[in-house]
Amino acid sequence: MPKGKGNEIAKNRRASHDYFIEDTYEAGIVLQGTEIKSIRAGRINIKDSHARIDRGEVKLINLHIATYEQGNRYNHDPTRTRKLLLHRKEIDKLIGLTQQQGYALVPLKIYIKNGVAKVLLGLGKGKKKYDKREDLKRKQMKRDVDRAIKDNMR
Repeated sequence: MPKGKGNEIAKNRRASHDYFIEDTYEAGIVLQGTEIKSIRAGRINIKDSHARIDRGEVKLINLHIATYEQGNRYNHDPTRTRKLLLHRKEIDKLIGLTQQQGYALVPLKIYIKNGVAKVLLGLGKGKKKYDKREDLKRKQMKRDVDRAIKDNMR
């Protein structure tokens, strides 16, 4: 199965708007208690989250997983920092790449694969304002062309 395929739970649509995604990495998430139940229920928000390498470990910061209703005292902190599981070679490669100016690790989507929660990380280079405007123009032109073709087909 290709990377990023599976039972998709959440997708970060802002990532492709704010970054040029150059490479992707699949990572496992270290969860505790009732977090997997909330993820499977789709109560997750990855819009404002990002990943950072700290002392040789990749950590996912500001990922919001809502508390589980039936979790009572075993519930978790919704925005705690979560460790990501990657191979050592991948982490070493990412350390070198993220130290370059303008690169960031951005979660693109969260999905369930073989019963385990995974995150697809993208190595992104930040877009400038003029790049974003150019992308919007390109999308609008494509929409106009598709609409014209569809109208001609009728």
